[in-house]
Amino acid sequence: MSSSDDDAPLIRANGRSSAVSSTRKKASHTTNGDVDPGVSIRFGPVQSEDVKMEDADGELHGASKRKARSSIGQRKSYAEPESSEEDDEPLSKRRRTSVKHEDPETDDDVPLAANGRKLPKASETAIGDESDSDIPIERRLASEKKKIEQRAEKEAKTLRKEEAASTKKATAKKPAASTKKPTNGVKKEPSNSTAKMVAGKKATAKVKTEPKSELSTPVKKGQGKNAPVKEESEEAEGEEEEEYRWWDDPTKGDGTIKWTTLEHNGVVFPPPYEPLPKDVKMKYDGVPVTLQPEAEEVAGFFGGMLNSTQNVENPVFQKNFFMDFKEIIKKSGGAKDSKGNKVDIKEFSKCDFQPIFEYFDMQRQEKRNLPPAEKKRLKAEKDLVEAPYMYCMWDGRKQKVGNFRVEPPQLFRGRGEHPKTGRVKTRVQPEQVTINIGKGAPVPPPPEGHRWKEVKHDQEGTWLAMWQENINGNYKYVMLAANSDVKGQSDFKKFEKARELKKHIDRIRKDYQKALKHELMVERQKATAVYLIDRFALRAGNEKGEDEAETVGCCSLKYEHVTLKPPNTVIFDFLGKDSIRYYDEVEVDTQVFKNLKIFKKAPKKEGDEIFDRLTTSALNKHLSAYMTGLTAKVFRTYNASYTMSTLLKDMEAAGTIAEKVKAYNDANRKVAILCNHKRTVTASHANQMEKMGERIKGLRYQKWRLKQMMLDLDPTLKKKKGSAFFALDEDIDQEWIKEHQSFLVEEQRQKINKKFEKDNEKLAAEGEKEMKASELEQRLEVVKEMEAKFKKENKTNKVVAEGKGPTVDKLEASITKLDQRIDNMTLQAQDKEDNKEVALGTSKINYIDPRLTVVFSKKFNVPIEKFFSKALREKFEWAIKSVEADWEF
Repeated sequence: MSSSDDDAPLIRANGRSSAVSSTRKKASHTTNGDVDPGVSIRFGPVQSEDVKMEDADGELHGASKRKARSSIGQRKSYAEPESSEEDDEPLSKRRRTSVKHEDPETDDDVPLAANGRKLPKASETAIGDESDSDIPIERRLASEKKKIEQRAEKEAKTLRKEEAASTKKATAKKPAASTKKPTNGVKKEPSNSTAKMVAGKKATAKVKTEPKSELSTPVKKGQGKNAPVKEESEEAEGEEEEEYRWWDDPTKGDGTIKWTTLEHNGVVFPPPYEPLPKDVKMKYDGVPVTLQPEAEEVAGFFGGMLNSTQNVENPVFQKNFFMDFKEIIKKSGGAKDSKGNKVDIKEFSKCDFQPIFEYFDMQRQEKRNLPPAEKKRLKAEKDLVEAPYMYCMWDGRKQKVGNFRVEPPQLFRGRGEHPKTGRVKTRVQPEQVTINIGKGAPVPPPPEGHRWKEVKHDQEGTWLAMWQENINGNYKYVMLAANSDVKGQSDFKKFEKARELKKHIDRIRKDYQKALKHELMVERQKATAVYLIDRFALRAGNEKGEDEAETVGCCSLKYEHVTLKPPNTVIFDFLGKDSIRYYDEVEVDTQVFKNLKIFKKAPKKEGDEIFDRLTTSALNKHLSAYMTGLTAKVFRTYNASYTMSTLLKDMEAAGTIAEKVKAYNDANRKVAILCNHKRTVTASHANQMEKMGERIKGLRYQKWRLKQMMLDLDPTLKKKKGSAFFALDEDIDQEWIKEHQSFLVEEQRQKINKKFEKDNEKLAAEGEKEMKASELEQRLEVVKEMEAKFKKENKTNKVVAEGKGPTVDKLEASITKLDQRIDNMTLQAQDKEDNKEVALGTSKINYIDPRLTVVFSKKFNVPIEKFFSKALREKFEWAIKSVEADWEF
């Protein structure tokens, strides 16, 4: 960037201009040439020595600025102006839309960072590379990211050329087809995503109309038209219903009408409140008090969670709870002592909920101690009651419903530093619930004595029921399950949109780099925002109402959320989505640093917004000019998927299954770091790692015992193999051996006890006589023998060969198997340690196209179960069945 460009005049959105000082010191803004911007360099709390950049005199920008949105006052909702002239006016003269409720169609993204604790710093091991490398992780990742970006930009140009050539070819052939009847619309060439799936298909995927059946019965799936050929017995199973392979018909669901017919049985309400026993009461100032059922239920909410100290010891949680609790006590008729005298509950510190906690804790313990057979019976009863609500009939197909249970009343916890944590979530009544169902379908009856708020026939909605909760005024929706066709299509479209961005990413990056020096303030802010969203995975951010948590994203960053450190380091520190603290320290392009410095120029101060000429809707409108449907959130999906795709293309995974899984996780980890999907190290991590270390150590001890057994059978082996082969590992001493032996003995005892109980339960269920205690005593003889064996080994320092017909060959084979187990467990432990600061699940589930994981699975012959749980395999069935090993993102 030339200095002359840097000093170009900035023209404010209201048409006035101000000169940028030409005497500015350029040295303070230069970037270290060895480090590429665009990757996090630090992820931890702001240290007191971090310097906040002072705004220099002489660098002016638009004097008209927007003040911070007040969190107090009357909420207003404004329509977003449609005029494109909006960008030429100061934002203070424009109106913004206040977001009042959740959109049921949006993805529930996983938060990037955790709140309130020391946030993690990417370590050398965090990307699976050699830890002894002299090159810092920041430089290695920045360099790799730069190469991937260059590769993407080159590929985008190639894709556009191919698309243009394909269009030209199709146009040239058009006259030959002029005799055909014109169709409504233009048939496009199939994209790379669907070319393979659609090849050879002239018609859409055929769907058999399903006869009406009870919604509680699960659907059996058979074979689709394009499914691989299977055995006759498997074909017979599929005769009931042809498998619906909607992913073979990418045009399905493109219209606004989501369904034609819809039947379901409504929602399940939580059971009514059961009052506490008369001897279980909350105490106030040491005196047991009697509360009306409404207030007693709320007291139970707090009392039942006394073991959740992170909530009940939170001053904000306590304050909000007590405020609502007092109000409910007042409305329900007050509190009284044992003599009927009124008790005025005024101070939270005098409330004692311990008796309630002890009662609920006892109930929880009793439930845990129920025999397995009783637990199964209770679960079967519950499943039977809920079965009619688990499925709906959607366009004649049975689909599983996701969250058909209405939330029970409870205390709102929220995430992060939510200002309403502790408030009482009131019981949802049928009068608050709106049902969405087909016109001809029978409306599910509400609970006796109640009625629905409304019954709708909204064919453009994918929800079955909705209601508004009282805490934030958000709408809660009953939707189809994650493995349903509708949800699958939503995921499919999301990733296809990210794939479409491949063709335009070079133009977008070129344009925003150029616009970083634009004369118009609004254009410069727009370019800077897109840069930050593309490079650092910031969310765009939406405006919040006065009663919502003060969370922000890129467009709503305030003065105090951004700290500048010369020459080009930017520190972000704010509450992001779900009130989770977002903290990151990054190196940016020199011009971006200069722009942020200008955007923070006086007279701006704390509380004022940095991007005061920009709204999320305006930014998305700008992006949609490049590609239909492009929004800021698509960049997160694109960057994660394209990075993973590039890494997998260059990967040569070899070795065991465990080694291949680790290679995949290493690539996933790089994606997570580059896309800023980080997490706090969990409190249990150290304990889990210690347990894994002990298990590996125990396997090494077993290996030593097997070698000693070999010596017992053939003492000459010591000379043949050398004494080192039979030596005990240095970190295993006699004290540890005795502790481990005690652990093995106790473990064996517990196994025998559990097996005995299980066998007795089985006998009882079959109506047979249970075994006597003497049988258990007989089984436990094995434990006594084990204790005696270990005692003898410790005394004689000799391990006697055991097992049926032991031989040296058999023992060596056992050692080989143990070596494999040790290697696998060591890899798992290393993988777990590497993952402690990185949210692999966030990337893998929400941002990396699942088809890439399927490609890895097929290309390197790794079972898909190693990457996707049963629930995820159902969710991503479309991905597993639609691609082969040669598919490309």
